[in-house]
Amino acid sequence: MRRWEATSWKAGKSEAEVIAQVGSIISKRALELTQLNDKILLIAGKGHNGDDVRAMINNLPDRDVTLIEVIDPRNSLEKLLINLSAKPQLVIDGLFGIGINRVLDKDWINLISEINALQLRVLSVDIPSGIDATTGNVQGAAIRANETLTLGAPKIGLLKSASTDYVGRLRVAPKIGLLNLNETSNLQLNEAEDFSNFPPPRSVNGHKGTFGHVGIIGGSLGYHGAAVLAARAASRSQPGLVTLMTPEEVFVPVASQLQSVMVHPLTPNNIEFKLATALLIGPGMAAEGLNKDIKEKTDQIWHDSPMPILVDASALGWITTGEITSKSIRVITPHPGEAARLLECTATDIQADREKALQALSAKFGDCWVVLKGRHTLVGQSKGTVFVNPTGNPSLGQGGSGDLLAGYLAGLLAQPLLQENVVKTLSYGIWQHGAAADKLNDSKLNWTIEDLSQQIGSTKP
Repeated sequence: MRRWEATSWKAGKSEAEVIAQVGSIISKRALELTQLNDKILLIAGKGHNGDDVRAMINNLPDRDVTLIEVIDPRNSLEKLLINLSAKPQLVIDGLFGIGINRVLDKDWINLISEINALQLRVLSVDIPSGIDATTGNVQGAAIRANETLTLGAPKIGLLKSASTDYVGRLRVAPKIGLLNLNETSNLQLNEAEDFSNFPPPRSVNGHKGTFGHVGIIGGSLGYHGAAVLAARAASRSQPGLVTLMTPEEVFVPVASQLQSVMVHPLTPNNIEFKLATALLIGPGMAAEGLNKDIKEKTDQIWHDSPMPILVDASALGWITTGEITSKSIRVITPHPGEAARLLECTATDIQADREKALQALSAKFGDCWVVLKGRHTLVGQSKGTVFVNPTGNPSLGQGGSGDLLAGYLAGLLAQPLLQENVVKTLSYGIWQHGAAADKLNDSKLNWTIEDLSQQIGSTKP
């Protein structure tokens, strides 16, 4: 960002014009987050982030707007507390930007703590004040934002685990009046616009044999619901056919909950679907005493089968390292705890450098595609670009959420047309999963995973 800005100024771009445009952009988002006559409190520091917030003042029609400029935190605290006590519907945070590189002193820490204590709705400009833009570390204290509207391009610190509790929903305003960007990065944040006109249109002459056949191996005693959820999510991605193999002891409760999905008892001899165009293994296969032959067969087809294979949940422990002989599409979908077991480290180690963990997992398992779940789920391989998902919220932390994601991704990958660009297909599926949760959060507070299974895939990018 610093190079981008410096190049723009050198080329004759005006800082004042950019600040004015940014002020307009933030104001538009503030209007979307509020209603007629709502109170909006603008908090502006002395730097450029403060200038961006000050530029909002004439762009908020029909709102009750107050601007507080905070230069000295001790002298400004009383006035700030008076305005915060009026319970504004939205607080705009523009105290600090990406230039902060030191731990804040006690007066700043006290001021930020007072803002956080009231738990008001906060929109942070560019980065929550107090977050290091490179490391994501909290510099003594940081604003807890409900949403961060970052300017130009995402800052790496916004995607670090250390800043997760402060960033809230991350949005990007890419066009802020600077020169066209001539740089790129190996870390890319997906946005809705990346999936416009995706998936591509289906052939009008297509039929159920055209759009792929996803096979699912899942379920066990006590965990049969995971197989049902995975199958329902696979159906939502609209492959031509869905077949589920599940252990005989749970066959009846599984089959009785599914209509369009074909359900068969699972045996070691039928684990490898002959007619499927993609195979998912693992949802709900957590029970003790599962057939050893099934686990061994899973590892064999992981290495040798020509069809795309996605491995999730307990089945992640059944595959061994090494080359994928068939060179076909391979995907694993661990959460941080599972990733830690696969890499023989701790979940804290995984979260400390999620990009590095993803690449290590891919390298260990034959350069497979890795979907590393969590806040800002990552997609990538051992080398090259890693894509970051912006959608989703803490309500996804319910049992069954991962089973839905695995089923939905497998249903997409079963479709021959969507196998041509694996990373885009995976990124799209993850984006839809999170977007469904965001849509549900907007409509009700007590939604369940069953609700998510109805919603997944319905958001138009």
